[in-house]
Amino acid sequence: MSDKSATAGPHALRRQLGLPLLVLYGVGITIGAGIYVLIGAVAGHAGRSAPWSFLLAGLAMAFTVGSYAELATRFPVSAGPAAYVRAAFASRLASTLTGLLTILIGIVSSATVALGAAGYIAQFVDWPQSAILLLVVSALGAVACWGILESVLLASLFTLIEAGGLAAIVVAAITADLPFAQALLTPPPFDAQVLSGIAYASLLAFFAFIGFEGLASMVEEAKAPHRDLPRAMVLTLLISGALYLTVAAVAVTAVPLAELAASPAPLSLVFRAVADIDPLAISAIAIVATLNTILAQMTMAARVVYGLAKQGDLPGAVGRVHPRTATPILATALIVAATLALALLVPFERLAEGTSLATLAVFALVNLSLLRLRQRRVHSPGPHVRVPLWVPAVGLATCVAMMMAAAFG
Repeated sequence: MSDKSATAGPHALRRQLGLPLLVLYGVGITIGAGIYVLIGAVAGHAGRSAPWSFLLAGLAMAFTVGSYAELATRFPVSAGPAAYVRAAFASRLASTLTGLLTILIGIVSSATVALGAAGYIAQFVDWPQSAILLLVVSALGAVACWGILESVLLASLFTLIEAGGLAAIVVAAITADLPFAQALLTPPPFDAQVLSGIAYASLLAFFAFIGFEGLASMVEEAKAPHRDLPRAMVLTLLISGALYLTVAAVAVTAVPLAELAASPAPLSLVFRAVADIDPLAISAIAIVATLNTILAQMTMAARVVYGLAKQGDLPGAVGRVHPRTATPILATALIVAATLALALLVPFERLAEGTSLATLAVFALVNLSLLRLRQRRVHSPGPHVRVPLWVPAVGLATCVAMMMAAAFG
């Protein structure tokens, strides 16, 4: 597919995203879902070794990032993993099921983070959780319908704010001489119970790295996808990982673990412990972070719906693009409705764990697809990234291992 093909016709997506906006989109969707919402749950299982759970999850993710970088540049279409599976196995059914699972991940991720957002927003307004969820998800759905450039610009502003909040926590910890480096540098004890806790927490922490793969669904709206998309994926993983490790170390050093694990707004506790500043300030930043992730995940899911409709796997109506906004409005509305339903009906931690397992399944399929394409010696026209064969092999093995650990843990 040429760079111009996605822009042909009045009812197609428009190429408006360069590398800076792609990186801000990727980082924003990732860190909002992770450290602001999940640090308490991860610390509850891994204790002071929580940074090691984030490290383990990040390393496992790195191999899959490589596979996505190659496949997204080989097949630059919004259907993402569904298109990769179809090219590798020539199976429309497998492709459709993979696409539907990817959409489900976006919906469940949005619902999970919406619950986290509601916890922070409740510190400012005495509203029922259901009312907060309805307002937040509906408003962000309206933004997603408005236009991709407007959505990503708003998400980029959110990203700068949320990253600034994490940086403020680290600076405050350094100023207060908090010995958080010890949590980063001290290996966990070789104890079965401790290591089991770290392994299980890494499954939750894995959810914190979900986000980079959403960039693959933005490929038809990237100005130079073959050049910028792989760079954006790698930068997203590196920036997010560095922030997670540092802030997790500060959190488990500054706040009692039981209190951190039980809080619906864990980073507010951390900020209160390391800085003499109203913790509502960090709660406000956390709200921005979670809103960013919800917006980005719903946008991603709607683009996969569009991609599946475009390749004939879903009804054409859900893939129609509005001529003025250049967004798939019906697809976005369906994603918003499904997100609201899950957020209102399913508990937070079950959503997070379910998202991680479903994402691991899709990541395993992506790695397997690349192995199959290499085995069949399938060549793709145009320039694309090429990673060593051991990258998808290790990526597949790590995804399967984490799935088994979750199933038997």
